Amino acid sequence: MRRRRSRTTGAGAATAAVAVLATMLATTTGTAGAAEPEQLVVDLGTDTGPFHGGASGSLYGIYGDGVPSRNLLEGMHVRTVSTKAQDGPQHPGADALEVLPPFVDSGGKDVYIYMTDIYRGFPYQWPGADGPARLADFKTKIKKQVRQVLTMGDYKDHVVYVPFNEPEGNMFGTGEWSYNKISWLKDPQYYFAAWKEVYHLIKDLDPGARIAGPNTSVLYDQVKGFLEYAKANDVVPDVMTWHELSSPAAVRTSVARYRQWEKDVGVGPLPINVNEYGHNYHLSVPGQVIQWVSAIEESKIDADLAYWNIDGNLNDSAVEANKGNGQWWLFNAYGQMTGHTVQVTAPHPNQQYTLQGVATLDADKKQSRAIFGGKSGDADIVFKNIDPELFGTTVHATVQEIPWTGQVGDSAQPLRLADQDVEVGADGTVTLPMTGMNEMSAYQVILSPGGNDGAPADPSVGWRKTYEAENATYTGRGYSKNGPEGSPSQVGKFATSGRYNVGGLRTGSDGVLAFDVEVPQDGTYDLSVFANSYNLYDLVKEQGPTNVFLRVDGKDPQELRLPLGYKWVVWGHTDTTVQLTAGKHRITLSAQDPDLGVTKGDAIIDKIDLSLRDEHVTAPAIYEAEYATLSGARPDYTRPGASGPGTVPLAKDASATFWVYAATDGEATVSVDHLGGGRARLSLNGDRLDVPKAGGGKKGTDEVRLFLSGGVNKLTLTGTSGALLLDRLRVAPSRGTLVPTVYQAEDASVSGAAKVTDAYTFASGGKAVTDIGDGKANSLTLDVTAERSGRHALTIRYSNAEQAPATHYNPDPIARHADLSINGGPARRILFPTTFHFNNFWDLTVPVTLKKGTNRLTFTAEELPDFDGDTHNQYDQRSPYAPVIDRVAVTPLAHR
Repeated sequence: MRRRRSRTTGAGAATAAVAVLATMLATTTGTAGAAEPEQLVVDLGTDTGPFHGGASGSLYGIYGDGVPSRNLLEGMHVRTVSTKAQDGPQHPGADALEVLPPFVDSGGKDVYIYMTDIYRGFPYQWPGADGPARLADFKTKIKKQVRQVLTMGDYKDHVVYVPFNEPEGNMFGTGEWSYNKISWLKDPQYYFAAWKEVYHLIKDLDPGARIAGPNTSVLYDQVKGFLEYAKANDVVPDVMTWHELSSPAAVRTSVARYRQWEKDVGVGPLPINVNEYGHNYHLSVPGQVIQWVSAIEESKIDADLAYWNIDGNLNDSAVEANKGNGQWWLFNAYGQMTGHTVQVTAPHPNQQYTLQGVATLDADKKQSRAIFGGKSGDADIVFKNIDPELFGTTVHATVQEIPWTGQVGDSAQPLRLADQDVEVGADGTVTLPMTGMNEMSAYQVILSPGGNDGAPADPSVGWRKTYEAENATYTGRGYSKNGPEGSPSQVGKFATSGRYNVGGLRTGSDGVLAFDVEVPQDGTYDLSVFANSYNLYDLVKEQGPTNVFLRVDGKDPQELRLPLGYKWVVWGHTDTTVQLTAGKHRITLSAQDPDLGVTKGDAIIDKIDLSLRDEHVTAPAIYEAEYATLSGARPDYTRPGASGPGTVPLAKDASATFWVYAATDGEATVSVDHLGGGRARLSLNGDRLDVPKAGGGKKGTDEVRLFLSGGVNKLTLTGTSGALLLDRLRVAPSRGTLVPTVYQAEDASVSGAAKVTDAYTFASGGKAVTDIGDGKANSLTLDVTAERSGRHALTIRYSNAEQAPATHYNPDPIARHADLSINGGPARRILFPTTFHFNNFWDLTVPVTLKKGTNRLTFTAEELPDFDGDTHNQYDQRSPYAPVIDRVAVTPLAHR
């Protein structure tokens, strides 16, 4: 879990330099010659076992139900979660039995309970005059934990108990809080005896319990002795756990070494969970994480991303409550793999910071998927032993890029780089040359049968380029070039584009950061500023988001608010558009503007991304049915007239699920393209929609207006009659049908201590309501109107920056909650993740059922008790307050 490692951050830290080159796909047939670029070879003829999906695990990644959203949990295909004992004081949230139901309901397999986290501190501060007294106290707490688990009904079957965490370094180490200051690595008798006692204690209370251990910080050689003792005393763990905070190469090596020990000792093979992997330099970066994923999947084990920062964001995968960054979309692609893995030979096998990948073949779906990354520049992706019985003599290849978008930067769905048919060579090989790859990105290739005259999709991205801040021109006072940041030799630091960033835009500065750019044509360009402000830094605390001023060639001023983070060098992006003519321009970010004002705060800039907003970008997003998550259905590649390689027949109760992105909360038009043959109903985020069924007897398109939540949405079509030949979804933002009605919180009724405040300048209209909670008497009540009865989207604009005192390097933000009652009915609890400052407002949408006419919404809150209802957290880790509420908007959920 937490470890004694140095972490270097800087208030002025990092700059970035790697220009993002457009990745292009060319195609050739046959095997590339010796002079060709590096090759990553996918051998579809060598089966390496059923796809496991175990790399999608998380340590402390879930705060509670809604943080992150169930969409993010299910769409990331999170398989295992390791988290704290219920009511443990290690960190706010992440309580095992509060996490358990939403996790399991979202498709999760197992929750590993760190039973030691019932104690504060690390090493764990277990009380007692001596070792036996401390162990006795711990056993009392273990009994309580197991009895609590036994109240969870069928959910308890998804619990794995972890009695000790890194025992060699704390409870049975040599420090102040150890059992007797004797390390079990030197003399194991005390730890072994404690393991045996605790093992029997848990099994006696819960005979069906699964117990994991020894949970060491690395796979020490002494673990073999633990196995020998466990076998001799009939206390072998049900799951073998340890941590790999090393490298992907060490994962393969350690698993192989451990498997040999099992054979030597005569136990197992046991399931393995490496329940911590990765470093700050890797997490959030698709091109880094894919290297770990390939090693973990090849080893067929479970593994959990390490917890270096805040809980509830899936280890720097989740943004806000319902958005994903590039790492989230990597795991979404990984989790949609099916069938069996196949052999992948990298150009530098088992070597970190080189091109690595994982691939699958699903014979039933006639589909192969490969995800890969870790290298800048060019490489050939070679698929060999392509079975003509499955694919024919032509394959359809879709190539996507999953870019890095920062730890707190929202990402859209993967970029489509190419989509086309490719002839298979006489030797059963297809070579896809990838050019201009970015080592921070991951890439996906999906192969299906081709030659069906399906209409290929255009690329979803056109011209784009990155400009690094350290290469820009800075004038004025306060300049700093910060870095180098994270690197293979500095894995505790955060990844940064180009490894450097620029500081200087802050309160009192006259600095100007100028980027000289050149664009190919007249048009509108999307501009993303990758930036960071540390939310607790003195200059930032006053206002919250740092504001800077953008101009193009000295004209058209815009004020931008740059993203906050939980530490320095935690990157997000602020997005806008600029109008540019073909040729050269100077884009400036400044701390003063003669028309708009001055900067308040302090920010560092990593880079800017500039991309042409042409028809590639503005066209509706395409989600092919044959690439969806299918249940009771498989693709059909024989139907003429489809887009892409095929269709999916949806017989009764068969379904296709799509993970659909929306940039903001609001209306979108979803076009369901089909070839007829039947009908299907549509569900959104688990809600069955009250709209006509899609489909019919003939080829056509059904358009539905839906309210999509900002970030990730789960759209499912389920067959109801016949067998609808589903072709694809096309999704585009739209306006005018699902019109929101907005209610300002300051215009509503407040009671008790709840009050209107003008302290938060970035609230809409400059006012919001604060001090809701600390008892039901302190409430906010709004009357809202619905034009018809049914499901509506309730969008709450809020802020929350409460943070608990921490005992570790982890920041400990608190997810406040509100209890929402509609028309006097039972209250629904809503969790609100941190916005990093009370003057930083985000939107959170929840579906609600309203009656036609006036509906009364009441928001209250009170401090939640511990699980048994008889005690409260003594470290201020459960807030009694709701967030600051700025406004709410009510919008019908769907219309057709």
